[in-house]
Amino acid sequence: MPKAWVRARKRDYYYRKAKEERFRSRAAYKLLETNDKYGFIKSGDVVVDLGAAPGGWMQVARRIVGESGFVVGVDIKPIEPLDEANVRSIVADIIEAETLEAVKSLLPKAADVVISDVSPNVSGVWELDHARQIDLARRSLQIAVSVLEHGGNFFVKVFQGDMLKDFVFEMQQCFAFVRLIKPRASRKESAEQFVLGIEKR
Repeated sequence: MPKAWVRARKRDYYYRKAKEERFRSRAAYKLLETNDKYGFIKSGDVVVDLGAAPGGWMQVARRIVGESGFVVGVDIKPIEPLDEANVRSIVADIIEAETLEAVKSLLPKAADVVISDVSPNVSGVWELDHARQIDLARRSLQIAVSVLEHGGNFFVKVFQGDMLKDFVFEMQQCFAFVRLIKPRASRKESAEQFVLGIEKR
C-alpha cells in the first residue's frame, strides 16, 4: 500500500474520528449522518446489513435500534462478532440465491430496514466498475423487496454513471420517497453516492 495513501488516510478527519469512537470503519459516519437527517432506522427496528464487513454499519445500526432491535450482517468476508446478543452475521455472497433464505431464517420478523454498502472489486475500468456496482445495487434491491415489511426502508451505495438514472427509476417503483445522497463523510473525489428509499410500497 503506498505510503502517501496511508499518510493521507491517517490525516482524514473521519478516519481519526472512527478510531476515537471505536467504529470499525470511517463509513460508519455515512450512515450516521444520513440517518440523523432522514431517520430511516429507529429504535427497535430489525435491520439487514449487506456488504457489512468489517462491521462499522452494524455498529451504527445496533446503536440506533438498541436492545429491542435486531441486526443481521452479511458479507463474503468473515465479520468479527460484536458483543451484543441481538447482532448476528453470516458469511455469504448476496448474488447466491441461498443467501436470501439464510438471511430470512435469522430474522425474528420482516425487516424494517435494509442497508447495503456492497462494492465490487474495483478494476480501474470505469464503465465496468460502474456496471458491476449497479448490478450489486440491483441485487441488494431484490433482497430488500423480499425481506422488508410494507413501509420499510432501504439505503444502498451506487456509483455515478449512465446506468444510475435507470436504477433510481427502479427504486421509485418500489418506494414512496427516493433521494440520491452524497454524505459529507463520503470523500469528495469518490464517485460513490447513496440512494435512500423510504416506505416500501
